[in-house]
Amino acid sequence: MRRYARALVAFALAAGTVAGTAGWVSGDAQQALTGPPPGSAQWRADRTPGGGLPDPERATPGEVARFFAGLSAAEQRRLVARHPSVVGNLDGAPLELRYRANALALAAEDDPRYRSLAAPGRRILAFDPRGRGQVAEVFGDLRTAHRVSVVVPGSDNDAGTFDRKVAGHGAPVGMARTLQAEAGPGTAVVAWVGYTTPVGVGIDAATGRLAQAGADRLTRFTEGLTADGLPEPAVFCHSYGSVVCGLAAHRLAVTDLVVLGSPGMRADDVAGLRTNARVWAAKDPTDWIDNVPNVRFAGLGHGTDPTDPAFGARRVPADEARGHAGYFAPGTDSLRTFVAIARGPGVPGGAGAEADAPVPADVPPPAGVPASADGQTPERVRASAGGPASARARASEDVWAPEGVRVSAGGPVREGAVR
Repeated sequence: MRRYARALVAFALAAGTVAGTAGWVSGDAQQALTGPPPGSAQWRADRTPGGGLPDPERATPGEVARFFAGLSAAEQRRLVARHPSVVGNLDGAPLELRYRANALALAAEDDPRYRSLAAPGRRILAFDPRGRGQVAEVFGDLRTAHRVSVVVPGSDNDAGTFDRKVAGHGAPVGMARTLQAEAGPGTAVVAWVGYTTPVGVGIDAATGRLAQAGADRLTRFTEGLTADGLPEPAVFCHSYGSVVCGLAAHRLAVTDLVVLGSPGMRADDVAGLRTNARVWAAKDPTDWIDNVPNVRFAGLGHGTDPTDPAFGARRVPADEARGHAGYFAPGTDSLRTFVAIARGPGVPGGAGAEADAPVPADVPPPAGVPASADGQTPERVRASAGGPASARARASEDVWAPEGVRVSAGGPVREGAVR
């Protein structure tokens, strides 16, 4: 009888997760692209300069950065010309060399799917044409930026669909470009399609197989940014991308982890992510993802809804967003909050000290509500800046409001306060 019950639960979960909502369609199983960049065999066989080149599969981004720092400008240019596909995808290599290498690789690419990526002026930080293709593009000046963000998208994204106009602000380029334009000078945003995403919403989208491979690649990518001397990024993870970020969280050196339209992060709560980053979550009331069962059984499903108060994430207001792809739409409360997070502390409108300020220890958390991993309890309501925290539990619609972001739910809120 117990075996029958378990089988019934597994069947119900599979049916509900794979085909249970009108917004979901069947998808084809994908083979995750893993391993070193294309051209690695030729790179390994190249013995110049003396002592050989760092193994693109085994060398850490830090080791790669130190290797390039020891080369002359002429030696660097020579490697770009000889091995553009490796240098362009080698985490830890200087970003200026990666831009140049990927421009060369794209100029030599005859696949029409990638023609638009070769347009002059684009800052392509990664490009791998194998399979459905992977790509990363930078918006803003990454070298001089004080704050860096990375956008990790979900299903149906690859190098071939990267420039699609359909979905607008819900596509990787649209999300990244809009965020950087609104966040302004001193910020840079990377649209990162650096993993094999599910196609449609079928069994791939209901399991963590592709997300685990993506988590490994995302971890290495962010390590490459910091190895190149760039600031630790904030990471914005949409839909299935939030599963990737959840599995990578304990290895990511990031300031903020922001999930939107998430089916779950494969963790029961913020503490289960084992991250020191601030964790934020958004879900608008019209997003079909809300119909996906937040369960995890026999490898299917991704667990707790990150916007559930019990999860412990800071809630991002999203009442003005519409649908699964509307979180970055101009004028929405969700985009305003994302901009504040992207700007960070010390910048007008940035999510800084007030969002980080600890709740006084003498005020107990509401019964049954766990504190978040950094010791804060998002469910508690803070009074005006400089005042004591309130012992009242917040209503379910209340949200964390970064400095400079106003939230209308439940009445006016002072800037920098938390409802």
